[in-house]
Amino acid sequence: MSATEWFQARLRPGEKSKVPVAPEAAAKGAPKNAPKPSARSTAERLLVTLRKADEALSPRALRRVLADLQAVIDPRVSEVEGGRRAHAIADAYRAATAEERRDYWALMSEHFAADAQKLKTARDQHQNAVGTPDEGQAELRLRRALVSPRMRLLQRFAVEPEGMRFLVDLRADLLPNLKADKRLLALDAELEHLFSTWFDVAFLELRRIDWDSPASLIEKLIRYEAVHDIKSWSDVKNRLDDSDRRCYGFFHPRLPNEPLIFVEVALVDRISDGITPLLDEAAVPVLPAKATTAIFYSISNTQNGLRGVSFGDSLIKRVVETLQDELPRLKTFATLSPIPGFRTWLAKNAADLLPRLDEKREAELGRLVGSLPPTAERLLAAVDAATTFDAKSPLRQWLMQAAAEYLGRALVDGTPADPVARFHLGNGARVERLNWAGDPSPKGQKQSYGLMVNYLYDLKRLDKHRTWLADGKVAVSGDIESLYFKKG
Repeated sequence: MSATEWFQARLRPGEKSKVPVAPEAAAKGAPKNAPKPSARSTAERLLVTLRKADEALSPRALRRVLADLQAVIDPRVSEVEGGRRAHAIADAYRAATAEERRDYWALMSEHFAADAQKLKTARDQHQNAVGTPDEGQAELRLRRALVSPRMRLLQRFAVEPEGMRFLVDLRADLLPNLKADKRLLALDAELEHLFSTWFDVAFLELRRIDWDSPASLIEKLIRYEAVHDIKSWSDVKNRLDDSDRRCYGFFHPRLPNEPLIFVEVALVDRISDGITPLLDEAAVPVLPAKATTAIFYSISNTQNGLRGVSFGDSLIKRVVETLQDELPRLKTFATLSPIPGFRTWLAKNAADLLPRLDEKREAELGRLVGSLPPTAERLLAAVDAATTFDAKSPLRQWLMQAAAEYLGRALVDGTPADPVARFHLGNGARVERLNWAGDPSPKGQKQSYGLMVNYLYDLKRLDKHRTWLADGKVAVSGDIESLYFKKG
């Protein structure tokens, strides 16, 4: 099926493209109808002969799967043979039901841990050897003791060409179930550890995605876009084909034509204050040779199973270097970003912001909402009409101040509360400017009353800003700082 046929089959007139849930949101909790984990461990179940009604695999089937998993890491077989056996298990896993897959995870978690006694002995020996000539050798023994059979098992799955795809998908299945079943945490931790090595940026290829890319790749771009909905075939063509647009993705050799993360870029002559002009298919393009600013307006992770593996910052750095080589006139690199957590945060914290109003602003807001002093409930009800506020509206000013507080001062465990802010500020960017009505779409209204933000990547200050963030201070521009509430 061609890309055009694929798109037409899925987008009927007036239908909106279906955007996947962003990876971090997708793994917050188990699905509502997810089966409950068995109260018994697999070790207990393997010893009985009768199957309980709330369990998927019978003890006999469990024993067979466990034997197959153990055969993968049999020290008498070669790595190639182990990979072949792992491939057979992967096929069986794919054919299993969701409940049966839970048993596979439980077996991997409970029966392939590091030997507790060997680990304790190695740890005690290392502790006793600290500061002596034997410390290095003791550390080596401890490292070896920490390598669990589970780690070797997972590595064998990666031997086959499709093994990496299997493991990434397995972790995507696993993540939503961690909260309900803590026994799975060790399996998840080792998967994440392996992925952090296998998907190191040194092994990733930066590739431009354009209109001449394979249709199957463009289809994936449409499917994975998680920031601004792709509404039509001409929309995606506009994002890839115009001279003032660029799209780049990171690719891994074991996942060919599968972008791990991609960024969409607009080449413009100033920092953009709204998404509508950037997505306007009829807009006159800026000549790339005259562009001075690169705006990163959409960054999408595509693989839920790679949650926690960070390569977004490296993607931006590599794209900046690529653009600078191609277009030396580019001097400014910034984002036009959503503020996805703002409305939810404000609903919880509006009451705490009220005491920080000065008397004049408190009186203005009180008259507008019909309550002196103004209450959080009435303010929140009033700002639902944010699209109608003019530039001098006290309600608009209060909403902008609240957004500045959220982006510049709201920290959770020392990191920004907003997930997009956490990403860019963690990369060394600074909060540059808030944009009123930057995203007038229903999604933008639902997330942030239509507000958007620019994060500026000042290439000479990235390390400095990261150091500030590590100390609990967010890098912001003077414009953002001027919006902070003066009291408190």
